[in-house]
Amino acid sequence: MTSSTGPVRPAIDPFGGDIAAETARLRALGPVVPVDLPGGIPAWAPTGHAALKSLILDPRVSKDPRQHWSLWPEVGRHPSWSWILAWVGVVNMLSSYGPDHTRLRKLVAPSFTAHRTEAMRPRIEAITTELLDALDAAQQAAPGEPVDLRAGYAHPLPMRMISELLGVPDHLVGASGALVTALMDTSDTSPEHGALVQQQIGTVLSALVGYKSEHPGDDITTELIRVRDHDGDRLSGEELLHTLLLVISAGFETTVNLIGNAAVALLRHPEQLAAVRAGGISWEAVVEEVLRVHPSIAALPLRFAVEDIEVAGVTIPAGDAIVTTFAAAGLDPAHYGESAGGFDAARGADDHLAFGIGVHRCIGAPLARMEAVIALPALFERYAGLSLAAGPADLRQVPSFIAQGWKEIPVRLR
Repeated sequence: MTSSTGPVRPAIDPFGGDIAAETARLRALGPVVPVDLPGGIPAWAPTGHAALKSLILDPRVSKDPRQHWSLWPEVGRHPSWSWILAWVGVVNMLSSYGPDHTRLRKLVAPSFTAHRTEAMRPRIEAITTELLDALDAAQQAAPGEPVDLRAGYAHPLPMRMISELLGVPDHLVGASGALVTALMDTSDTSPEHGALVQQQIGTVLSALVGYKSEHPGDDITTELIRVRDHDGDRLSGEELLHTLLLVISAGFETTVNLIGNAAVALLRHPEQLAAVRAGGISWEAVVEEVLRVHPSIAALPLRFAVEDIEVAGVTIPAGDAIVTTFAAAGLDPAHYGESAGGFDAARGADDHLAFGIGVHRCIGAPLARMEAVIALPALFERYAGLSLAAGPADLRQVPSFIAQGWKEIPVRLR
């Protein structure tokens, strides 16, 4: 797209109103497209599976803006860019490159081994049963009235699990959830919103560190505090706070949306739900298809070209920013066929990139999958007559181009 004044960069919808349609429009422009992120931040958006996978795996692509983003010195001069600081202005393994990334990842990875993840199964099952019992109680209190499946089920399960993993005390759980909500909201690019998120990072996470310093336990926060206090070369105070931010947001919001997106997809495709209930399609297959077609994280800012990189015939100049477009990769008809935009739990397309690939692959992916594979069958077994209490046009996407999920999921349980 061009104009008399130069290239026109399509603006990404900050509300994420129709991510699939936006992806299709960008794909029609080419395999890698220059775009404006909310607030006018210029970046490159891969529009297909092959281009995104190539860039993720390319060692010339960095996640460290301090070293490799040519516009990093300009961020403070653009008030509408302040929202990006919570994503690239932090110092954790999501925004690090090379040895720094390896060092920070090794501090958290032991908490998410296959053995430790499997050990969480009984706790996930217990919380799931508690939440379903609470839904029963709500239904009995107001028979026939819709309940919000997100607020009553999809949200509290991963919130309680990540809180227990991190040792978040009850009095900070609500504030932690509010912090993640504010972080994911890209509809407000005002400097006030950016400042609010930064303030919440400082106050909520500092309060968590202070509490766990006085009340240590068998949790991730206590272990990271120990590393900071006894081996400061491995973890600074700033890295501690920002690593906690990453674990809370990645371990919570993604699973909320995974469970919610899966429930809605099955309720909108009753023939597939019937096949799942009959054993013809596994719950694991449902989860993988949801991750492909409705990834919990639609796009993730930002990566940076360390040097000029050519991908799919397009040259991304050194220092330019790149959006990690998981939704575009999953909906790519060149990779998944002409039906790529449709939900088909029997598809068997488990090569999606929803959890990343390579050195930055999400270490919490097995836990998210386990939570979903426990929560979904328990829900549909408890409520054989579960149905949506809203039409397709009535469900509202969370206000974000990053997160992909529903603000509310009104359902009738019986």
